[in-house]
Amino acid sequence: MKAGLRHIQAAAHRTFWHHDAMTAHAFIAGATGYTGRALVGTLADQGIKTTAHVRPDSSALDAHRAYFEGFGAHVDTTPWTEDAMRESLLRLQPTLVFCLLGTTRHRVKQERQAGGAGLTYDAVDYGMTMMVIRAAEAMTTPPRVVYLSSAGVKPSRPGSYLEARYKVESALKASALAWTIARPCFITGSDRQESRPAERFGAIVSDSLLTLLGPSIKARFSSITAGELSRGLLRHAMHPESAGATIDAAGLRDL
Repeated sequence: MKAGLRHIQAAAHRTFWHHDAMTAHAFIAGATGYTGRALVGTLADQGIKTTAHVRPDSSALDAHRAYFEGFGAHVDTTPWTEDAMRESLLRLQPTLVFCLLGTTRHRVKQERQAGGAGLTYDAVDYGMTMMVIRAAEAMTTPPRVVYLSSAGVKPSRPGSYLEARYKVESALKASALAWTIARPCFITGSDRQESRPAERFGAIVSDSLLTLLGPSIKARFSSITAGELSRGLLRHAMHPESAGATIDAAGLRDL
């Protein structure tokens, strides 16, 4: 059975073509985040048809719509259910699907303190991402799926950030989809709208220390801005040889 799956994966990787900007259509799950917003602009620069997903109950829906439509992108407000997401991808037929979903430790903590249980790494980072992946699998011509993971992913404590991403990576690798996994370290920059002073300070200190360890180590582990990351994601999404590959920060940086 495993041999049969490997055969299907290999065929998908061999037949995946180098997308032409005129025929590519990108669907972004997690478009409203730091990386997602930058990716919409990167895709627009390349003239690629883009659909940016925004949750229908977002309090900032109008602002997101104005921002994305300013780049010529279409805004999709599909509800977060299995059936709805599958129907949307079957209707839209994207050739590229970017999974950039994720919550933060601060938001998870706030949810727990408020007595809620809906906003967790399992529910968002894993559960919602898997909805998109399963919808992609249901398509007649499956798209290339590009998953934004994280450096250091490994089996970890159940319910943790790294465990959620490890489970998504494992599911992708076991699928028949053509996939690419990106594993950057800190994703940060002075242009980030959401204030994360501790993360920004940590990235600056870490980058300074990594400079002492040499250029190759720094390239792999230092922080990366959303703009640079989005360009790396698109570059690998369009390249046939990046199908079935896990790309670290060095491979995502501008060439």
